[in-house]
Amino acid sequence: MNSVLIWVALLQAAAFFRIEPVRPVAELREQALRLQPRAETGDFLETDLAELTALDPGIRLDIRYAGTRNFLGTPVYTQARAFLQRPAAEALVRAHRRLNQAGYGILVHDGYRPWWVTWVFWEATPPAQHDFVADPAKGSRHNRGCAADITLYDLKSGAAVEMPSLYDEMSERAYPDYPGGTAEQRKLRGLLRDAMEKEGFQVYEYEWWHFDYKDWRRYRVANVNFEAIPRQGR
Repeated sequence: MNSVLIWVALLQAAAFFRIEPVRPVAELREQALRLQPRAETGDFLETDLAELTALDPGIRLDIRYAGTRNFLGTPVYTQARAFLQRPAAEALVRAHRRLNQAGYGILVHDGYRPWWVTWVFWEATPPAQHDFVADPAKGSRHNRGCAADITLYDLKSGAAVEMPSLYDEMSERAYPDYPGGTAEQRKLRGLLRDAMEKEGFQVYEYEWWHFDYKDWRRYRVANVNFEAIPRQGR
């Protein structure tokens, strides 16, 4: 087995991708919580973050940044919750129900992300891999509540499906048009992309799991922690 195949096998066994942070995450978090994004001017819509599982409990969560199974290897969030601006959330629910007809559901890794977290990701990631993280000077679409990191799960087994790369994998295997992987993995990646595009989302050019809602420009960058967002029921 050559070195590339060994690397891929190790990634699959670990089931998550890791980097060595440029600076300690705890140090970065402490600094980030004292910062604020630059003020934005313009005619923005009011922020209305809807909790995805409150809209449809069939949407499942695997919020990687609330645990250690993420690219930094340490928790960043203190709560495992997922939100989007309400129109984007309702569109994601429609995509989920569309996928149900094919035997799959949506599994969410991340949605709205406070701006300070984006700052931590940028500062912790080596510059050579900055294509895979957002520049906090601009703010990310996650910060605007209009980006979702998702995959599929099988309705019968409840298990997440296999895709051509791992979530948050910083390699060409993560590209939405990567020609490798198995035929089944590419089919499922295409099924997810098709359902999301039909509901007004666009896939990010470097990550098959990242989808931006069409109206993301109409919302401000937000820096509200999950703890400040009231629990939402059906």
